[in-house]
Amino acid sequence: MQISRREKTILTLAGVVAVFFVITSALPAVQGLYQRRAETIEDINLQIDRERRLFDESLTWRSRRAEVESMVAALDEQIFTGQTLPIIEANIQRALTQHARDSQISVTSTRLAERLQTEGWVMVRQEMAYRTTDAANTIRFLQSLDESQPRLWVTDFSLDRARNQFTGSITVVGFARSEGLLAAQART
Repeated sequence: MQISRREKTILTLAGVVAVFFVITSALPAVQGLYQRRAETIEDINLQIDRERRLFDESLTWRSRRAEVESMVAALDEQIFTGQTLPIIEANIQRALTQHARDSQISVTSTRLAERLQTEGWVMVRQEMAYRTTDAANTIRFLQSLDESQPRLWVTDFSLDRARNQFTGSITVVGFARSEGLLAAQART
């Protein structure tokens, strides 16, 4: 079986068309496959970077959470507690007079506490008049208020000297959360 020249030319032309067809259809398919593979690799690298960043950020968020939790614990130590506002007011007055006694200061009078409620908090303002024979007692008194737990914040202070005696007045504020207080107040 012999192939004629014309058949050879047709077969050669068919081979060239087949090669051209393979080049024009297979090459874009290979390029598309390569492009999809490159996109997949890039996507995986982005996901790896994102996971690493999230891991690093999780360490930062953990430390921030611990910091906030310690701040909340410190804040909880500085606020007064009680079931009703009158109990909180009494606790603030008792703490103020106890700090005065511990500093050898005589309480001459106290006024009724004033309160201000806003957005889940209540501020109780307490005023007290006192006397002492030694100015150092007043300094100890102010230091004990500064270190008090729950915290009493001094908002106003006066001191007068008359002969061998010092008289003065002090106004302090204490804070409490008002959550639950209203319900407790409604029961009484």
